[in-house]
Amino acid sequence: MKVDIQSIHFDADKKLLDFVTQKVEKVNTFHEGINLADVYLRLEKDVEKNNKTVEIKVNVSGTPIFAKENSNTFEAATDLVIEKVKTQVKKHKEKLQEKN
Repeated sequence: MKVDIQSIHFDADKKLLDFVTQKVEKVNTFHEGINLADVYLRLEKDVEKNNKTVEIKVNVSGTPIFAKENSNTFEAATDLVIEKVKTQVKKHKEKLQEKN
């Protein structure tokens, strides 16, 4: 799976990029039809709490799946958003199996 990460309003370090890539690639274990994931790391206004936003968009067999989460750290936001994406991917896979 190709993981495309864009950091908005800041420069992400390699450690953060590797962490996000590793987490996103685990979603591929739930459905083999995922070949691209777009990840957006956004730093909102610095004075706010929960100012780190992670958005993930994946295409599963042509169906787009999107999730967004905010937290105090990018790592925590990534963990939260990955859980949302996993849930959506599992539901999509169940729907496909019901049709067959």
